Amino acid sequence: MIYLRVDYYNRARPMHEPDSLHLIFWGRESCAPKHFFGPGMRQFYKVHFVHSGQGIVQTEGRTFEVYPGQGFLSYPDTMFYYEADAGNPWTYSWIAFQGKQAEEILSRTALNKEQPVFPMDVMLMPKLYDTLVQLQQQSSSGDLRTQMALLDFLSTLIEIFPAFPAERVQPRTQTDYIQRSLEFLHAHYNEQISIEQLASMLGLDRKYVSALFKKELGLPPRQYLLQYRMNRACEMLREGRYTVGEVAHSVGYQDIPLFSKMFKKTMGISPKSYKENVYRRNSKKPDSV
Repeated sequence: MIYLRVDYYNRARPMHEPDSLHLIFWGRESCAPKHFFGPGMRQFYKVHFVHSGQGIVQTEGRTFEVYPGQGFLSYPDTMFYYEADAGNPWTYSWIAFQGKQAEEILSRTALNKEQPVFPMDVMLMPKLYDTLVQLQQQSSSGDLRTQMALLDFLSTLIEIFPAFPAERVQPRTQTDYIQRSLEFLHAHYNEQISIEQLASMLGLDRKYVSALFKKELGLPPRQYLLQYRMNRACEMLREGRYTVGEVAHSVGYQDIPLFSKMFKKTMGISPKSYKENVYRRNSKKPDSV
């Protein structure tokens, strides 16, 4: 396997300018196994978006496992270490930015030095590298358009990972953890999310999250997510306007046969038969007078 690294630099502003928010550079890399940075510090903010593979991040005395669909943020003047997995090294893209505004903007998110990992927005973040490359090629306005793309990213980050009141960021009860878990799952059920991402968002051990779910809800988080997806699928099938494929994609399955298998396992009937049965019942109802 060949591992490639490509960097694109925005030189519109010098790196040492401290006041306004600006994008410094961006890039993308398919990492070699065990490729690492640090432990070390930088003088700017840098966000990595993990597209495939996995690795670990260490900062502030904590270790996070990071998977596809997640991003992580390193802070200026903060010791940071990250390493690609030996067997399944990650491919990631990144952006780096600085300026006094950055701290204020990031304070509006739930991210901090102790919690640097977050779920990626599926529309913007995986495509951000390519978008920036295209914008930079617009010589007359590329600097302004890349700046707009940075602001768009930060706005999205606030929306998908907003700051909570202090008691929500550091929940004091198991109920708080469950509430945050349900909010996360309900917001991202149609994405490729995992128990590892949920645990990372909460800052908890994966096994503890599973035990907490079983205690509070009577079933593990994977089973809860499956049930929630299938309930939503039933709602869509009952409307009669969507194909099985459209329903599958809408609840987080790209593999339609797998969706049909899981639907039948959960509901006791195939999604096609479920839709047909609902249609037959509705067609037998007498017209209202």
